[in-house]
Amino acid sequence: MTELDDLRAAARAWVADNFPRELAGRAPVMGQRDLDDTAALEAWKTRLCAKGWGVPTWPVEYGGGGLSPAGAKVIREEIRKAGGWNPIGWSMGVRMFGPTLLEYGTEAQKQRHLPSIARGETRWCQGYSEPGAGSDLASLQTRAQDAGDHFVVNGQKIWTSGAQYADWCFCLVRTDPTRKHEGISFLMIDMGSPGIEVRPIQLISGSSPFCETFFTDVRVPKENLLGPLNGGWTVGKRLLQYERQRSDDAPARPGEARPLNEVAVEILGLDAAGCLADPDLRPRLTEHLMDRRLLRLTMDRAAADAKGAGPSAATSILKNVSSVVNQTRAELLLEIYGLGGLGWEGEDFDPDALANTREWLSGKASTIYAGSYEIQNNIISKRILALPDPASAAA
Repeated sequence: MTELDDLRAAARAWVADNFPRELAGRAPVMGQRDLDDTAALEAWKTRLCAKGWGVPTWPVEYGGGGLSPAGAKVIREEIRKAGGWNPIGWSMGVRMFGPTLLEYGTEAQKQRHLPSIARGETRWCQGYSEPGAGSDLASLQTRAQDAGDHFVVNGQKIWTSGAQYADWCFCLVRTDPTRKHEGISFLMIDMGSPGIEVRPIQLISGSSPFCETFFTDVRVPKENLLGPLNGGWTVGKRLLQYERQRSDDAPARPGEARPLNEVAVEILGLDAAGCLADPDLRPRLTEHLMDRRLLRLTMDRAAADAKGAGPSAATSILKNVSSVVNQTRAELLLEIYGLGGLGWEGEDFDPDALANTREWLSGKASTIYAGSYEIQNNIISKRILALPDPASAAA
């Protein structure tokens, strides 16, 4: 047996002993509220995090599992076979900020923040976009003025996901108003600090994951500066690569436990020839299933090519493709459910159909957040395909 085989056997036995069976198959569904914080869910989170498998590739000294990417994949697979999931795997602290802190943080910063993220004890939110700085993020105007041993932050952020629940915010601020990209710094801001106001934004899907966040004379100690002063653009771009990296720990989507073709057969039935009864849907459904499989294979290949070195500019490709694949899935599922897929609430509607209605609506934002579809195409053309920049040529 190989080392991975031994790990798989050990993981399977550990999951069997520690994953609460009553949670099997009940992973949070995107488009619905998360599961209630039951005792079983809290017990599962505590056990998984104590093992270090909430962040399996992080170093052991920071609360991680110390595993290779291949080992982490084994853990994910064995947890999923039992109907389980990583309860902290999709958090911003785990998925985005933690890996960035591992690369750019001081030892004191790592010791302070990483273990609590690994235990699932602290929540982080992202302070990037502003009302006047969306796609052109580097034009941000939230100021952090030097006040001796601390900065004083004033300004506004928008689309701050989960800010109403967050303990900390990783935030891009302007520390030099005379320079654009070179005048930005990366701060870690305690969301309990005086002068912070959070206002949730109601979305068409019925949920409020995004917020407006206002900073008024907020004091931030200088030890909360991540990376060099005025060097935050480099740190911030690296974090965006982690954000755009696709993950197996993403919340499930409505009906995702079963292939979409099985759902279609169950609802629409088969014709006399044993084919899906809707001939117009057949080729579009087949194309989607092929695209989804190709996306999965490309994600695996990108992870293998990285050899644990972290994400590259290829994340822009995966971000764009996965956004379109997921939007297409929601639209096809809506079509499959027919009138039953247009419900908003009520016992007369299938719960998965209700969840998909909200996913269909909220998923429209996926080609905008984390860098819009068009911005990713620019990155792909310049950094991967090495095409000339039309703007530079015109100048």
